[in-house]
Amino acid sequence: MTDSLLGHELLPTLRALVGEAHLVTDPPAMAPYLADWRGRFTGRARAVVLPADTHEVAKVVAACAAARVPIVPQGGRTGLVLGSVPDASGTAIVLSLRRLNRIRDIDAANRTMTVEAGCILADIQEAASGAGMLFPLSLAAEGSCTIGGNLSTNAGGTAVLRYGNTRELCLGLEVVTAQGQLWDGLRALRKDNTGYALRELFIGAEGTLGVITAAVLKLYPQPRAALTALVALDSPAGALALLSLLQQRCGAALTGFELMSDFCLRLVARQFPDLPRPFATHYPHYALVELSSNDSEDGAAELVETSVGAALDAGVALDAVLATSVAQSLGLWKLREHIPLAQAAAGKNIKHDISLPVSSIPAFLERTDAALQAAFPGCQVVCFGHLGDGNLHYNVAPPEGIGHDSFLAHQDAVNRIVHDSVAAMRGSISAEHGVGALKRDELPRYKPAVELDMMRAIKAALDPLGIMNPGKIL
Repeated sequence: MTDSLLGHELLPTLRALVGEAHLVTDPPAMAPYLADWRGRFTGRARAVVLPADTHEVAKVVAACAAARVPIVPQGGRTGLVLGSVPDASGTAIVLSLRRLNRIRDIDAANRTMTVEAGCILADIQEAASGAGMLFPLSLAAEGSCTIGGNLSTNAGGTAVLRYGNTRELCLGLEVVTAQGQLWDGLRALRKDNTGYALRELFIGAEGTLGVITAAVLKLYPQPRAALTALVALDSPAGALALLSLLQQRCGAALTGFELMSDFCLRLVARQFPDLPRPFATHYPHYALVELSSNDSEDGAAELVETSVGAALDAGVALDAVLATSVAQSLGLWKLREHIPLAQAAAGKNIKHDISLPVSSIPAFLERTDAALQAAFPGCQVVCFGHLGDGNLHYNVAPPEGIGHDSFLAHQDAVNRIVHDSVAAMRGSISAEHGVGALKRDELPRYKPAVELDMMRAIKAALDPLGIMNPGKIL
């Protein structure tokens, strides 16, 4: 592929396909599409293309395939693992799907919604609510992330315990293949055993096999009541005991179960002093619990009160605050949602998005905290996450008095301690953010060779030219 072909043949072709206004080559206008959300990396690209619909996406991909030009699909640009930004070579085309933002259909009887990949998650939630239903995927970035990105990374969020990851919320896909062909798999079926589950290949593939352009999503009845409690605990083992107690007593009504350390809430209080402080006393750990019910609000409130009361009586919980209004519930959730913001305000840290068998989490924390303190005395662990589904955000900040930039020089050593500990407990080094380019080189250490060989075989079969988001995952 010569520079002449790229510069003089492809760009005019793309301009003719999408229109002058939607082929961006001016460096200042391109800049937002090239930067990592965390501000740690900025790539280069020959152009940013913003097609209007699926057919334009297909034509753009076909033109790039003919020219052997790499494509980086991009949604809301909220990813954390460099999965949606181009590399530094400047040879790729960034394919932004933000103009594919239409909700095509809501089928109330089938409880499904068909949406385009560029739809913002919060808009999907609002449309479902307007139809009297619920789309339960909920993330901190829901006001800017897009459903195509959520599907491409198989995002999780706060309601996985009840509803599952994005994969479980999707029934069908529309995909543009690496050759520019259109696969219409928008089937709103709960059962379809007619061959290979192609949908599953593209969900979680981070744009390395093709471009998701639309999806059929599952909808659920709107709960009549959603109640929140913040429970104080003495240890992660206590959190596990509380989770077991609530699962036994509340069943499917238990929608969310978030673990937070006291250090997390102290950090939030320091950076955001106007947020509520539910307890006068500090406790080692906290669980943010949410129950949703299709029964009466009074019945749901009684279930929360009796279940949390049982935990207090059994000594599993040390203290508890039950939200008695929507405002109080939102206030408690803000404490959880502001942890990443407080971290960012406090300075850079070394982040880990990991998953473990739920039963292994207390042992993992004890082992890994000790190993990090032995290697980096005084380092500060900011641990929070979705304990109910085994997903932890395990982030490491420098000791007091040590510069954040200088501590980042130890990132490889910190990662090795954390990831080796995860692997020893048969966990995953990426739970919901994907692999991208950031964790790509870690995979060979933690995945069996036969597994990587199968992944490469799938990549070679679906993208033989290797143009789809190159350098990501593999």
